[in-house]
Amino acid sequence: MNSPGPADTQAITESARDMALELGRRARAASRIIMNAPDSAKATALRAMAERLQSDKQQLQQANAKDLEAARRNQLPAALVDRLTLSDKALETMTAGLLQIAAMPDPVGVQSASVIRPNGMRVGQMRVPLGVIGIIYESRPNVTIDAAALCLKSGNATILRGGSEAFHSNRALGEVIRAGLADAGLPLDAVQVVATTDRDLVGELVTLTDHIDVIIPRGGKGLITRLASEAKVPLLKHLDGNCHVYIDAAADLDKAHDIADNAKTYRFGICGTMETLLVHRDVAGAFLPRIAATLRDKGVELRGCEQTQALISDVIPATQQDWETEYLEPVLAIRVVDSVDQAIEHISQYSSGHTESIVTENLTTATRFQREVDSSSVYINLPTCFADGFEYGLGAEIGISTNRLHARGPVGLEGLTTYKWVLTGNGQLRG
Repeated sequence: MNSPGPADTQAITESARDMALELGRRARAASRIIMNAPDSAKATALRAMAERLQSDKQQLQQANAKDLEAARRNQLPAALVDRLTLSDKALETMTAGLLQIAAMPDPVGVQSASVIRPNGMRVGQMRVPLGVIGIIYESRPNVTIDAAALCLKSGNATILRGGSEAFHSNRALGEVIRAGLADAGLPLDAVQVVATTDRDLVGELVTLTDHIDVIIPRGGKGLITRLASEAKVPLLKHLDGNCHVYIDAAADLDKAHDIADNAKTYRFGICGTMETLLVHRDVAGAFLPRIAATLRDKGVELRGCEQTQALISDVIPATQQDWETEYLEPVLAIRVVDSVDQAIEHISQYSSGHTESIVTENLTTATRFQREVDSSSVYINLPTCFADGFEYGLGAEIGISTNRLHARGPVGLEGLTTYKWVLTGNGQLRG
């Protein structure tokens, strides 16, 4: 096939721009309706979507099978295939998330405690939707449902553009969403699942400042780096999840073993997976051989510092790149540290600011770690794989943000709203 010439390229670009503008216009129009929709209507739509996920399960899995076949044919990594699969369990989790979000309090219109000024004027804040949210994501059809649900509940219109590897799955899920909106009498354009894999469209969407208020990318570092360089619309993002677990000198080693095992092997391909294990030198001799045996039995490749190599046989020497890498694979970097100070220093240098955890029975050390480690989530005696909006009680998450503005960590309903100032008076005048 010949490559497109200059005229063809211009036609492709213009077509993508026209499609992006149309999506944006329709989303903006729908947002004016959905921002004022009653919670009863939004909850009805979400419950209808939940019912259809179960009643249409066979059709959804048939569509998903086409994507899985293509993924295996294209030799996608096992972690991506896992993310792509609409198993019975995945559909049940999505259904539970929809019902949980439907039952949650509506954040829209909630007012903060007001302050009465000396002149009697009442000043407060009211929660309002962000407006139109564009979500660009890869390999995860569950994002289609989670994002639609969270945006709808928080009164936002959304444009969902999934990756080509989940094309058939996302189209089928888009029909579930449209049916739910129709059942509730809400505008179908409140959630638009883009029916194209055109990369040029993504480049156009991220520049539509008149029609889209926020872009949320979910995918690999390459996608997010590209969008960060091209976007004119503000991004809510994280680049990667280089997460750490630190086993302190005062750790319960049985508890530490189970936490480290779960943090690494719960699922290799999620952004909350532990990628580096830090172990205090005082417990390294007792702890590392045991955890190494468990992880090797589960197929995990171990890469370690010199002290780790002295305690465990057949460990690959760790390099600088290992401390910096989000593997998303059965690979783990291990470093023995002299103190909690060195553990915090290592995390400060190499962490992506996603999720870190300390395992210790020393409350003073735990509190210090939680205070001084500057990541979006910091745990005590928990595996990092809890980094998930559903586990936080948010119903689901739109993504995990390592930004400082406007939201941080798993972004749920409140993270998809902003506020406006609301003032009430009785004829006061400014003198």
